[in-house]
Amino acid sequence: MSGNRPIDSKREEFRKYLEKNGVLDALTKTLVLLYEEPEKPEDALEYVIRHLAENKLDLSEIESLKTENENLNLRIRSLEEEIALLQLKSPDNVNEEDVPEVEDQIKDHEGSVVDGPDTTTEDKA
Repeated sequence: MSGNRPIDSKREEFRKYLEKNGVLDALTKTLVLLYEEPEKPEDALEYVIRHLAENKLDLSEIESLKTENENLNLRIRSLEEEIALLQLKSPDNVNEEDVPEVEDQIKDHEGSVVDGPDTTTEDKA
């Protein structure tokens, strides 16, 4: 019996590896989908491969969105710090280089800037 322990230990280690990396979950979900199919596909292996590939694509998209989210959160924090610094300064102490080019940033982000109200006066004669 003591001869089985190294093999059992290796199997358990491998099982933990598969579980940690989501392999067992992905296989289980895919096999359940196959089981629940009202009409079984002719090529079960192709079905499993296709569904596993779809899961992989979803994971890569999730990772991409997580990275984008982190970058946007960093940008938000940076802009909030900049706003706080500008609010601490009185209008007399603010230099032109301290004020960001807000309109340019909006144009870059949205493609256009909404103009404020027209403050010019025209003689209507």
